[in-house]
Amino acid sequence: MADTVKNVAARTGDNPVVRSGARIGYAASGILHLVIAWIAVTIAWSGASTSADQNGALGTLAATPVGGFLLWTLVVGFGLLALWYVADAFLQHGAGDRLKSVGKAVLYGVLAWTAGVVLRGAGSNGGNQAASASATLMKQPFGRGLVVAVGVAIVGVGLYHVVKGWRRRFLRDLVEHPGRWAVLAGRIGYVTKGVALGLVGWFFVQAGMTSDPAKAQGLDGALRSVLKLPAGPWLLTVVAIGLAAYGIYSFARARYARL
Repeated sequence: MADTVKNVAARTGDNPVVRSGARIGYAASGILHLVIAWIAVTIAWSGASTSADQNGALGTLAATPVGGFLLWTLVVGFGLLALWYVADAFLQHGAGDRLKSVGKAVLYGVLAWTAGVVLRGAGSNGGNQAASASATLMKQPFGRGLVVAVGVAIVGVGLYHVVKGWRRRFLRDLVEHPGRWAVLAGRIGYVTKGVALGLVGWFFVQAGMTSDPAKAQGLDGALRSVLKLPAGPWLLTVVAIGLAAYGIYSFARARYARL
């Protein structure tokens, strides 16, 4: 049975449609990060109310003249990329690598679903979703500990991104060298995204430690918190440039990804 499952997973992962769709998914990630970066800049200098996260980016794309086409592209790309990671999870030997593939499959699956919701005209969920998730966790047994654990895990993911970017480990995800500028964009992008995730994780830790779900913040809250620092608009602009760099690297990954 195990061999049969692995054979099905291998055939799925090698399917030309799935592989092409996975590359579209990486490019779709690039589009989202570029839009989030733009939203962050508008928040820094004009106080825009649009959320600087995936939901805000999807809503922004939907409002463009080619919004329908872009959202369909994101649904297909993220969906097939999620399917590829599901297949990859069955082919991994180590528990850590298998868990990482499952996590990425869930992430891209959620992005595909969210893009589909926006495409249907239902809109993206508003409000502080991080706070809502934190409040739900706190209602469970050992809820405060669960929220803190989630925060620590997110901080860990952020540190992983920083190390992966600084040491150029993202090159292991590619079949060949993407060029000097793509590497530079990858380094800046991974480090910046890692710092942003670290802020998100810290907010969750604070929410758990104080039993205050409202302190949990997602990416939008983390980016807006930068505005409260000295020279906040300039710092947020620097962060936006870093997120844009990650988006640019994502296009290189779409071409050179090891699938």
